[in-house]
Amino acid sequence: MRKAATPLISPTEGEGSGFALWLTGLPASGKTTLAKGLARALRKRGVTVQILDSDELRDVLTPNPTYSAEERSWFHQVVAFIARLLTQHGVNVLIAATANRRRYRDHARQKIERFAEIYVKCSLETCIGRDEKGIYEKALAGRASTVPGLQVPYEPPRDPAAVVETEQTSPQEGVRQIEAKLVELSFLEE
Repeated sequence: MRKAATPLISPTEGEGSGFALWLTGLPASGKTTLAKGLARALRKRGVTVQILDSDELRDVLTPNPTYSAEERSWFHQVVAFIARLLTQHGVNVLIAATANRRRYRDHARQKIERFAEIYVKCSLETCIGRDEKGIYEKALAGRASTVPGLQVPYEPPRDPAAVVETEQTSPQEGVRQIEAKLVELSFLEE
């Protein structure tokens, strides 16, 4: 007779031991750059951290994305779920994802006990100029119709824990700003 499978997560196991930061901003604003720099800085402190980058996750979860409203909603719910699982087991999570609607990020806030939004602020013009992936180029040529900031709205956070203005701030300074905020939030020791 087979033994019943043990659930992966019990309701109280590791509850709230990790934190999640959602770095949100327009495509090409610098979210992934900041997440990678912050992950390096946190690991130097001995902090366990995992980056959930939307581009990498989309390659696995939606290899042929439509970027429809329904798909975006589902995708960001899955990102929040994964982040919640990780934080419940003591892993700190850096989510680098545009998540153009506030409700996507608010859903994560409701599910994750220790959660904060970081607004990676950058003008649309600068983002277009930085666009290494060709997202804006496709949109401007009519080959994409759902790019946040152009054809679909981007809703910035109402009350982010921190704002990193990547047009005026180097990635290193941005990381220092976020680290200081993590200390202020008691997510990190000084």
